[in-house]
Amino acid sequence: MNLTNVGLKISSGIAYVLSRLMVFAIVVYLGITLCFVIPRLSPINPVETVLSRFLAYLDYQDPKEVEYLRNALMEIYGLKGSLLEQYIGFWRRVIVGDFGPSLANFPTPVSKIIGNSLPWTIGLLMTCTLLSWFITNIIGGFAGYFNDRKWAKSLSAFAVIVNPIPYYIMALLLIMLFSYAIPIFPMMGGMSIGMKASLSLEFILNVIYHSTLPALSLIIVSYGGQFITMRALVINTKVEDYVEFAESLGIPKRTIVNRYIIRNCLLPRVTGLALSLGGIFTGALAMEVIFAYPGIGTLLQNAILNGDYNLVMGICTYSIISIAFATLLLDLLYPLVDPRIRYR
Repeated sequence: MNLTNVGLKISSGIAYVLSRLMVFAIVVYLGITLCFVIPRLSPINPVETVLSRFLAYLDYQDPKEVEYLRNALMEIYGLKGSLLEQYIGFWRRVIVGDFGPSLANFPTPVSKIIGNSLPWTIGLLMTCTLLSWFITNIIGGFAGYFNDRKWAKSLSAFAVIVNPIPYYIMALLLIMLFSYAIPIFPMMGGMSIGMKASLSLEFILNVIYHSTLPALSLIIVSYGGQFITMRALVINTKVEDYVEFAESLGIPKRTIVNRYIIRNCLLPRVTGLALSLGGIFTGALAMEVIFAYPGIGTLLQNAILNGDYNLVMGICTYSIISIAFATLLLDLLYPLVDPRIRYR
């Protein structure tokens, strides 16, 4: 009987994993397919745009050379052949991670450019995402349990004020306050001009110094929504029977909040954390542009303005895969985080 139950659990677990992997594959396939189709619906032809830029600097234009250049650009951009041939060629590029050279930084490969910008975005946004998640959930948990205290009401009022403010507006406010009115932090850049990247303490502190305002703009705005959500969960949870029973036993309130309330309320919050981490690859576009931060957001803006077709496709494709993978990871780990969930 025990062996039968174990076998059923194993088979149900395998079925669960396979179903999630299938969903992951479908999401990635449809997302990347849309990434292939949507740019081709645009009236802008990247080949003709690039060709016109090149020809603007030439006094003499040989028709044969122009046609040869056009064919070469169509090959580089993956626009040669029928739509089906382009689609097959696009998937080949996705599988090997080769999206061709960048137009703005020709002949540097797109994968190398993304690899240079990705650490900046991951370092900033992952740190901000994790910090804001832990801080706001802990503060929101205590504020929800002691919601009648003055300090809890003050924190709630601040959360309501900052919640509707977009992070780019908060970024501008912080720049005006701490870069102009009180010049403490630099208003742009990821590091000081002339400094070379290294693992030295000087470089790390310099990066943290330049990242302070972008990080604050993200953390303060994230505080609003996450605090309100966690506070509401705790207010609803603290009236549960097991919490009231723990209080009747005389268990210290700090222990009740930490072990009985916050830990249970964090389970649904894991979903938001996983999705936030999955969206790190795209970066906070407006924030990076405002601070001229050398991350994926600034890279994407420059690629769009320059008509860098290959770079835009590469960033969008990697973004789709990263978000889908984060969702898959959440689906596989969530039953381990919450024992109340069972494989189906």
